[in-house]
Amino acid sequence: MTALHFSSLPPHARALWAKSGDPVGHGLLAHMLDVAAAAEVLLEHEPASTLEYFSRQFGLPVADFVRYVAALVGLHDFGKAIPGFQAKWPQGQQQDEAEGLGFTRTSLGVSDHACASAALLWQHLPTASGAELGWVLGVLQAISAHHGYHFHRPEINAATPSFEAPLWVQAREVLFDSYWRALAPAGVPALEELSTPAVEWLAGLTSVADWIGSNPDWFPLGEREDSLAGHFAVARALAQRALREIGWMAYRPLLSAPASTDALVGRIVGHAGIAARSLQVEGDRLLLEAQGPALLLVEAPMGEGKTELAFLAHLHLQAGNAHRGLYVALPTQATGNALFDRALTFLQAFNDDQALDIQLVHGGAMLDERVPRLRGISGARGDDVGSAAWFSQRRRPLLSPYGVGTVDQALFAALNVKHHFVRLWGMANRVVVLDEVHAYDTYTSGLIESLLRWLKALGASVVLMSATLPAERRSALLQAWEVQPDTVPELPYPRLLLADDRGVRGATFASRPLPPIALHGIDEELDSLTACALDQLEGNGYGALIVNTVDRAQKLYRQLQTQLGEDVRLILFHARFPADERSGRERQVLEVFGNGGTDRLRPGRALLVATQVAEQSLDLDFDFLITDLAPVDLLLQRAGRLHRHSRVRPQAHAEARLFVAGLDPQRLPELKKTAWAFVYEPYILGRTWALLSREHGLQLPQDIDRLVQAVYGDAPLPDDLESAARAYITTEAYGQHLAHEHDERQKAANIAIDPTCEPQYAYADKPRGSEEGEGLGLTNRTRLGDDAITLVPVHRVAGGWSDRPGGDAFGPHQQLPDALARRLYGRQLKLSRKEVVAHFTRLEAPSAFADHPLLRHLKPLELDGEAGCVIGKLRLRLDARLGLVYEAAESATQPEDKE
Repeated sequence: MTALHFSSLPPHARALWAKSGDPVGHGLLAHMLDVAAAAEVLLEHEPASTLEYFSRQFGLPVADFVRYVAALVGLHDFGKAIPGFQAKWPQGQQQDEAEGLGFTRTSLGVSDHACASAALLWQHLPTASGAELGWVLGVLQAISAHHGYHFHRPEINAATPSFEAPLWVQAREVLFDSYWRALAPAGVPALEELSTPAVEWLAGLTSVADWIGSNPDWFPLGEREDSLAGHFAVARALAQRALREIGWMAYRPLLSAPASTDALVGRIVGHAGIAARSLQVEGDRLLLEAQGPALLLVEAPMGEGKTELAFLAHLHLQAGNAHRGLYVALPTQATGNALFDRALTFLQAFNDDQALDIQLVHGGAMLDERVPRLRGISGARGDDVGSAAWFSQRRRPLLSPYGVGTVDQALFAALNVKHHFVRLWGMANRVVVLDEVHAYDTYTSGLIESLLRWLKALGASVVLMSATLPAERRSALLQAWEVQPDTVPELPYPRLLLADDRGVRGATFASRPLPPIALHGIDEELDSLTACALDQLEGNGYGALIVNTVDRAQKLYRQLQTQLGEDVRLILFHARFPADERSGRERQVLEVFGNGGTDRLRPGRALLVATQVAEQSLDLDFDFLITDLAPVDLLLQRAGRLHRHSRVRPQAHAEARLFVAGLDPQRLPELKKTAWAFVYEPYILGRTWALLSREHGLQLPQDIDRLVQAVYGDAPLPDDLESAARAYITTEAYGQHLAHEHDERQKAANIAIDPTCEPQYAYADKPRGSEEGEGLGLTNRTRLGDDAITLVPVHRVAGGWSDRPGGDAFGPHQQLPDALARRLYGRQLKLSRKEVVAHFTRLEAPSAFADHPLLRHLKPLELDGEAGCVIGKLRLRLDARLGLVYEAAESATQPEDKE
């Protein structure tokens, strides 16, 4: 029996509920129509290119696509029509029983309604849709995953209730037939089966539509019209209102009219009248010729305007392909934070009377003070750029059309973590920028290659950027985009490559010539670095001392504190500060050493002591730079901070100088005592030392590609290299390097989901896991390295704990007010020392943490009156100037450093 009115439904079918609540809950058929309406309105907000692209992926006419897919999405909760689910709400079960639905013990054995949806719809969807069984299999795999993970075939086979009363089967038949006829999806799929990318796209849409359609604030409980068509029409209006409240606006391109390169770049940076650089002119020319989604690979020196070219690429690729938005992915939270304001300036310059949303996309986004200021702005006025709260919630930021964040948030899309396909849906038909693509190890690079394959399959365009990209990495990235090596033109550095529907084209260009940099090797001992810094500061200027470990940075800072006068501004910046303090120091570093927009001589003297957090993407400029030995590409990145801005240099630093600890050509530096071998691969460090120590200076940008390819390629080592050092590099370190590379490549291949695999097999060997920081269980990682744990320092005070020394007390087991929880969350500190991770992993978080959504994945670090915590023979001490310090427990009472 088919009914197109709620009042015409048999009572046992009408009684089935989807949402509990007074007085009678929300009927299952009404909820399915609500979610179908949400899906339909979501798709109507998409650009036409999304619908055209995925209609082909589903084998449906584009005119039928939106209603057909919306009807599929609404079926996601069909499996709630089983005794095992209906028994979860006693009042709902009573209503069912009153209408004749029986609840036998055996029928209650299946209670997972999402898996039951896939199992039960086999009896209905193939006949109603006219689709091939393989196609239906992909659909059911997608819509049943809306709780976060895909089900395997054995799970689905076991998800049909046993020994149900016959009335259940009749109720489901009525439910399906009435729903399908009410929506009346037209068309018959012309494909035999769906690809894995199509399945993931549908899974993502299903989850998002369900999140919206299940919100009772937007979709009040109950049947809103007697006719199913009337209820659906009202649900569509409610969905449109919900999207307005979210700040989810219909697609509109940023670029409304063509303009010259100079004019576009001027708007991007907020300075009209400037002349575009050669990189941007050549990139603009290539992009104007692009056909279809494209990959743009940018290899250019530091400070040449790659970021502005990425924004320019978005304008052109969006205009040509109607891409729905932009995501800029960077190596670290600090680099993402630094780029956020530039992205905001870009959007504000091009929004042209439309409301836009932008999200800061990383784990510490809610700690950034700029984000709350943008809350609630989007949609208030047509010309505003805001940051809507709905998008900021976990797993949702990539749904916003515009975002800046870490590469990790994008990489989780390719791993079997909860709702990874929501991230894929958000990045489909989008421009994705991956900056500093040289900056990752083999494992993360392998995940990036997997992500590129996904993005290509989802109709996205990609911009890859680097100043120091080894040829082997370049080749791997291009092949991930299906660019054959023999089609890539040979071009000198700096270079651009564009791969699109027309093939592969490239360009080279003249970058701005930079004055030479004098290169000096110094001893790796801390006293040598301190002495060098003091000597350089004698000539005034603003310098940096970048070292490879936090311990070295802290020790150097302490030494320098005792020897520098009050007139030198000394700043310490590393990752072992609580998050709020680290953010404050990051802003301070940018204020002192960033581009202040002036060509005047900077006043006084200043020195930054930092780790790699100051190495990439932060817009910093120094008069001199002292650095630990590091891989050549990273040293060149650091060297690029010596000529980043056009400014007046102090007379004593008219010639830029780069001092490298451990670059003595006569002696391979001590790699284990310095801990450098635990930070970077000894083989690459050894080759960098051997080849760079024979150089007397650097001429950028000319030397960048030559040195990078020499170190990472097979250039011979110098003939005069000492025999023991040569043997170490070419035998011991090289063997370790090959084994390490193979191991990381294999780990990346094992964990990443392959978009070319058939949907039913794509997850066969990919265990369900959690994202880093989500607690117990298998953790799917975007980066290898030591295990880490995130702690929140709390100070022991009378009456319990406080978030600061001597502050107001709270109890470890009390319910925390949200304001205090946010302050504690803002103090988080990520540590990876083995004994610290082992100790805190064993401890249960107190209820004050475990019961609050912000803190449930964090553990408290309880500090005594001296801001310390003893773990075995180790003492952790939180110092206001140094950050978290590791000390031997017996030396805990050290004298205080002078300010």
